[in-house]
Amino acid sequence: MSLPEILIIWPGSPVLSLIIEFVIAILLLYLARGPAHKAIYSLSTIIHSGLRLMARSVLLGEKRVVERNKEVLLATGAKAVERLIEREFYRVDAVVKRDMSGYPALQHKLGDQIARIDEDYRESTEVPVPSPDWVKAVDTLAKLPSKGDSWIANILGEIHKTAQAQYKNTMEEYRKAVSVRHSLLEKMMPYWRRLSQTLDQVDKTIIGLHERSKVIDSRMAEYEDIRNQSEKAVRMLTSSAMTQFFISALVLLIAIGGAVINFNLIALPMSEMVGGGSYIGNFKTSNIAALVIILVEVAMGLYLMESLRITHLFPVIGHMDDKMRIRMIWVTFTILLILAGVEAALAFMRDRIAADMQALRHALATVETAEPVSSWIPTVGQMVMGFILPFALTFVAIPLESFVQSSRTVFGSAVASLLRLIGFALRLLGNVVRYIGEFLVNVYDLLIFPPLWLENVIRNREQHTEVSDIIVNEEVS
Repeated sequence: MSLPEILIIWPGSPVLSLIIEFVIAILLLYLARGPAHKAIYSLSTIIHSGLRLMARSVLLGEKRVVERNKEVLLATGAKAVERLIEREFYRVDAVVKRDMSGYPALQHKLGDQIARIDEDYRESTEVPVPSPDWVKAVDTLAKLPSKGDSWIANILGEIHKTAQAQYKNTMEEYRKAVSVRHSLLEKMMPYWRRLSQTLDQVDKTIIGLHERSKVIDSRMAEYEDIRNQSEKAVRMLTSSAMTQFFISALVLLIAIGGAVINFNLIALPMSEMVGGGSYIGNFKTSNIAALVIILVEVAMGLYLMESLRITHLFPVIGHMDDKMRIRMIWVTFTILLILAGVEAALAFMRDRIAADMQALRHALATVETAEPVSSWIPTVGQMVMGFILPFALTFVAIPLESFVQSSRTVFGSAVASLLRLIGFALRLLGNVVRYIGEFLVNVYDLLIFPPLWLENVIRNREQHTEVSDIIVNEEVS
C-alpha cells in the first residue's frame, strides 16, 4: 500500500478525505500555536544572538588590528624621522667640525689682519707740517719799517729767498709723506679683501647652520606629532605608506622583468655546462642552475646593501664592527664581480650556441638559405647586459625594504577593512534571521487563520458581554 493510499481517510471520497485532513492539520497547528511561536522565536533569537556575538568579536578583532597597525605605523614613522634627524645632526656636526673647528685660527688670523690694518691706518694718517720757529721772527722783521734803508731791504730780500727755499723743501717733504701714505693705503687693500672673504665665508657657514636648524625644527615638530599619536601624523604616515607600497611594487616588477631577461641570457648556455637532458623533478637542471645564480646575485646584493648600511633588513649585519663590515663589503662585491664575469661569459657562449644551432638548421634544411651576416654587435650587447644586470639587481634591496615596511601597514589596513566588512555582514545576517523568524510566525498564523478568526470573534463577543454587564450593574447600583 502506497503512502497516498494510507493518507486517504475516506476511501470512497479522496476529496472529502483531503478536506478532513486539512481541517485536522489546521486544528493541530492551532493547538500547537504557542509552542510553535516560542520555537520559532527561540531559534531566530539564538541565531541572531550568535551572529551578533560573532560580529562583536570580529569588530573587537578589527579594533585590535587597527590599534596594532597604528602602533606599527607610528613606530615605523618615528624610526624614519629619527634617522632623518640623526642625519641632519651628522651634517651639522660635519659643518661644525669642518668650519667651526678652525675658528680659533680664524680669529687669530682676523686679529692679525685687523692689527695690520690698524697699524697701516695710523701710519697713513696725515700729520700737519709744523711751522718753523723762525716764522715769528720773520713776521717781526717784516713789520719793521725800511725807511729807504738799503740794508733793511737786502735783509728782507734774503729772508724772502730763504722762505721760498724752505717752502719748496717743505712741499717736497709733504709730497713724499703723501706718497708714502698712499702706498700704505694700497697695501691695506689685500688685507681688506681677505677680511671680507673670511667674513663672507663665516656668513655662509652661519646661514647654512640656520637652514639646517630650520630643517631640524620641522623634523622635531613632525616627531612630536608622531610621539603624541595625533590623527594628522597617522593620516600622513598612512598616505606615505600607501605611496611607498605602490611605488616599490612597481620598481620590484621592473626588477623582476630584468631578472627574467637575465634568466633567458644564461639558461641556454647553462644547458651546455650541466647537461641539457638532466632534470630535477619536472624542471630542467639548467633552468634551476640559472635561477640559482640569479638568486645568489640578489642575495649578494642584499648583503652588500646591508653592509653599506643603505638598507636595514638584517640588523645583525648592521651591528657588525666596522672592520668586519668592510671585509663583508669586499667579499660580497668580489662575489658579485665574479658572477657578473660568469654571466658575461655565458652570454658570449649563448651567442655562439645560437649561431651553431642556426647553422645546424640550415644544414638540415632541404632549401638552401643565404648565410647570415656575422656581427659582433649582438655578442657585445649580450655580454654587456650579462655583466651589468647582476649589479642592477643589487639595488633591488632598496625597493624591497620599502615594500616590506609599507606592506605591514597596507596589509594591516586591508585586514581591518575585511574584518569590518565581515562584522557588518554578520550583524546584517543576524537582523535578517530575526525578521525571518517574525515572518515565519506570521506565515504560521496565516495558515491557521480560520480558527484564529473564530477565536477573535468569540473574544470580541465576550468582551462586549462583559462591558454590557458592567453598564447594567452600574445602572442598577
